[in-house]
Amino acid sequence: MEQNNNLATAGGDTRRDFIKKAATAAAAVATVNAFKTPVYGQNQAPSSGRVIGANDRIGVAVIGVGEGIGKNHHEGIYKNAAANNVVVAAACDLFNKRRDWAKAKAGLKDSDVYSDHRKLLERNDIDAVVVATHDPWHAPIAIDAMNAGKHVYCEKPMTRYLSEAFQIYDTVKKTGRIFTVGSQGCSAGAWHKAAELIRGGKIGTLVWGQGYYCRNNPKGEWNYKIEDESTPENIDWNRWLGPVSKRPFSADAFHRWRKYYPYCSGLLGDLVPHRLHPLMLASGNPEFPNRVMSIGTKHVHTDRLTPGTPERDVPEHVQLVAEFPSGYMVTVTCSTVNAKSPGFVIYGHKGILQIGSSGEVVEMVPEKDFTAEFEGLSETERKELALDPIKGLQSEDIRVHEKNWFDCIRTGKQPNAGIDLAIRVQTVIALAEMSERLKSVCLFDEKTRKVTDGHGKEIQPISYGTLPLS
Repeated sequence: MEQNNNLATAGGDTRRDFIKKAATAAAAVATVNAFKTPVYGQNQAPSSGRVIGANDRIGVAVIGVGEGIGKNHHEGIYKNAAANNVVVAAACDLFNKRRDWAKAKAGLKDSDVYSDHRKLLERNDIDAVVVATHDPWHAPIAIDAMNAGKHVYCEKPMTRYLSEAFQIYDTVKKTGRIFTVGSQGCSAGAWHKAAELIRGGKIGTLVWGQGYYCRNNPKGEWNYKIEDESTPENIDWNRWLGPVSKRPFSADAFHRWRKYYPYCSGLLGDLVPHRLHPLMLASGNPEFPNRVMSIGTKHVHTDRLTPGTPERDVPEHVQLVAEFPSGYMVTVTCSTVNAKSPGFVIYGHKGILQIGSSGEVVEMVPEKDFTAEFEGLSETERKELALDPIKGLQSEDIRVHEKNWFDCIRTGKQPNAGIDLAIRVQTVIALAEMSERLKSVCLFDEKTRKVTDGHGKEIQPISYGTLPLS
């Protein structure tokens, strides 16, 4: 999952190349002043991109083809290219071994693989890109791509930090490109049925949603194998760092970056999005949060059982609570030290919705004091309300989620994890990290995009270099 520095000069990378303080619109100015982070793509005029008809083949490129999700996308899109009427036209990575793999897997030529994503984006035969890099590169690559007229599938989390999320949001609105986040649970049927029932008031006033994503790796989650070829000669380390401050080459950080704050928020960035996106989608009207709190613990010390790896910066177990203006509250628990997951439930004043672990089942259970409202219904009416479990719905599937993106590129519709949902989810994630690391409740004002604590004091959001581990 490695990537390229879109703001680096040919002669060498400097931090000045990454940080742009000028903004061209009032919203962008407000964002920079509030968040003090790099503003990407300001020197690029948006390109309209190719108009794609219903029967046109879509040219796709995957940026970041490392072990895990990037490799999964490259293989899966190539395998299903005929069914989706797409072609894998190019690939990009900072590790030469992975470029060679991507070329062989998709039958690409030497000229179709890149170490610099900017060169890839110059190609007119590429209509859409998948951004599967590590988190600090999500924003600059996605923004560059949209300004080049490309549609974007961006892996979760949408960005590393909050200000970058709004930079992506503003770019989507400016360019009109189809943007989706890789939280494939959003393409599972039960969550959409839940949203339909909730919008229709079938479970009464929405109260609370809960989700879990728990694992238990005795040797420490994300302690991936370090490939022997992982050397400074084979990996463009300075480009990989991108907006992160310069530091010596580390094969451990390159492969196990999810453990370390400069590159990832850990569970909040990796597992929480898989639950938070669907739970907010299911509300029927996703909102920006007005209050977020999160706590994390790190006392099992699983990294000690993997010789040669430093202990992680990020927690091994986290709990998040978010409150929304409507009163809806969401709790998400994620763990790497206990795998028990109680399940997914959405609570309303009159009833609850129980959701299958892969979004394939939904059942509505009335609260006991409201059961009379649901008596005497026909079989059809009971099924419509999910009083009898609705089974066999589309389950969570990355291939289905990719297809949804391709379909929306052709139709102009918004995808299941489109920008309006994604920006709200990423705001919760960013505030949760701030809450946990700064030991504070975080309140958010949607209109000003400002963050304050419980006493009304403004909090400057975490960004690159604002904390020792950022």
